[in-house]
Amino acid sequence: MRIGIIGGTFDPPHMAHMVVAEAAYRQLGLDVVRFMPAGAPWQKKGSAVTPARHRWRMTEAAVSDIPYMEADDREVVRPGYTYTIDTLAELAEEGRAEDGRAGGDGADGPPTLILGADAASRLRSWRRADEILAGARIAVAPRPGTSKESVEEAVGGRVAVAWLDVPILDISGTELRRRAAAGYSLRFLVPPPVLEYIDRYGLYSD
Repeated sequence: MRIGIIGGTFDPPHMAHMVVAEAAYRQLGLDVVRFMPAGAPWQKKGSAVTPARHRWRMTEAAVSDIPYMEADDREVVRPGYTYTIDTLAELAEEGRAEDGRAGGDGADGPPTLILGADAASRLRSWRRADEILAGARIAVAPRPGTSKESVEEAVGGRVAVAWLDVPILDISGTELRRRAAAGYSLRFLVPPPVLEYIDRYGLYSD
């Protein structure tokens, strides 16, 4: 199975996430795109983050009616800070076990990490970045203010970057939380089930 992984805080999951996941699924010939909300994102240490249970349920809601997208809770239930290398190690082990049961040869290869260009440009700061680059394909969506050159430099020529052809949607969780706190509508900025969840639990209200 060809797996794509789109990770993040998902605070909240929004339409830019959905557009990028759809593009990766179509353009890279993936079988499934897994949304993985971070339980305790180390890069947000010291910042206010919505409790993981809400971010997980919003992520579940966002992909609930899309057959080739699914929510994966492994980073939510894992204790301690969330590191991508740990997730890749788990997926590799699961792949070997599945391959052994099926008598296959692992021809589908490693999972594809689907990143925004801003995140990809900081990849060298991630824990055990060399192992991440050795254990995953990298697909990148353009983001405002981040050049392709900075991404290619971060990857360091170790893997070929698959650039996704997507419109640049300048939507961020920070901006959405600010708008919600100010009383503005998030309609058409987040998937309808996510908007319903935010309203039901009063998330992001000032």
